[in-house]
Amino acid sequence: MTHNRYRRIAAGFTLVELIMTMIVVGILAVAVLPRFADVGVFEARGFRDETLSLLRYAQKSAVAQRRTVCVAVASGGVTLEIDTTPAPDGTCDGPSTLTLPVTPRGGSGLSGTNFNFLASGAASGTGTHTLTITDAADIQIDAATGYVR
Repeated sequence: MTHNRYRRIAAGFTLVELIMTMIVVGILAVAVLPRFADVGVFEARGFRDETLSLLRYAQKSAVAQRRTVCVAVASGGVTLEIDTTPAPDGTCDGPSTLTLPVTPRGGSGLSGTNFNFLASGAASGTGTHTLTITDAADIQIDAATGYVR
């Protein structure tokens, strides 16, 4: 019975544990908080990802519907139009066009040239179409294959 008298019940944290926790939290605050302070970079990355998805959607729509999809680039986003009649010259010149969802949220600072996705999935022109977004990586579209990266 004497052995129960010396048994201690641990309650709470030791001073060393508390100090180490404070040091780790301080290091994380110094390393992580500056990344959250600049929301513009975060929004630019989101805008880039939405634009990238929209362009991939446009390319797949051109193949699936066997129609030309015209991509108009503006500073606030891209506008997509699907030609309602097959045009042999690869332009959106049908009597009427169907406008798809446009302009990714929160965008600005987008620049590049207009181009079309053909029914084959390739993009108009030659070489690579480059879309530049402020504070984010460029988006490139390979004209021969229509691959968006």
